Amino acid sequence: MSELTEPMTGTPLQVVLPDESPGMSPRALVDLGTRAEELGVDAVWLPDHLLPPAPYGPTFGGVYEPLVTLAHLAARTERIRLGTSVLVAPMRDPFVLGKQVATLDALSEGRFVLGVGTGWSREEFAAVGSDFTTRGARTDETLRLLRHLFEGEGPFEGRFHSYERGVFEPRPARRVPVMVGGTSERALSRAAEWGDAWQGVGLDAAGFVAARNRLRELTHRPVRAQTRIAWPGGEPEFDRAVGLFRELTAAGADAVAVWFGDVEGFGARMERFVAALR
Repeated sequence: MSELTEPMTGTPLQVVLPDESPGMSPRALVDLGTRAEELGVDAVWLPDHLLPPAPYGPTFGGVYEPLVTLAHLAARTERIRLGTSVLVAPMRDPFVLGKQVATLDALSEGRFVLGVGTGWSREEFAAVGSDFTTRGARTDETLRLLRHLFEGEGPFEGRFHSYERGVFEPRPARRVPVMVGGTSERALSRAAEWGDAWQGVGLDAAGFVAARNRLRELTHRPVRAQTRIAWPGGEPEFDRAVGLFRELTAAGADAVAVWFGDVEGFGARMERFVAALR
């Protein structure tokens, strides 16, 4: 195993790890995460699904539960940041989620980023007994409750969750960063209100600039504007992906995350992409 490199200069490259195949060994995620750190990648992300209506694959990633997996990866890495892209917050109990996030933040020594979204599969929400129609409101309340548990005092009163008395530990030693994913107006508003970062998906440079500018209109807080792209393989697609990364860099993206497709060949594609950016 090679020695750790210095973090990459310029717009940070982040990596969405492959978690789409039930047949994949969990060791593959650890090996790819540690290799990403060696290459100087800024952060690795894991997706999230609980009970999708169709087989796991490119549409429904998230075979291995992301928070448990990232806790394991935290013990095998030293520098790289670890996060979810994105965890479906309204399908989670917010008190359990709070305990998991605070614990993972401590285990990783402050390297965890909580990336959240509202989800999009009505069938999956129904399967786990979660209300699809209130998912946005419950995501907002979850974020408010987490901030209260981590940083506040006294009781909490919400539409969906309340308590009068309770002791929460471990309290994070620093503000746990929240990244809000999505490109809808509501997602941008949520990022403006609660996010330390925003992550778009499937955007070209013009689309990114439009969404980023709208985010800037919604808040004067310093919310990092990030996005994610994909290069699952192929020569013409490689040139387009590298070109898009550079266009997003020129457009002012604070970070760009890349998914390199199926686990087979993922590491080689990641290394080639990094080399193209050097």
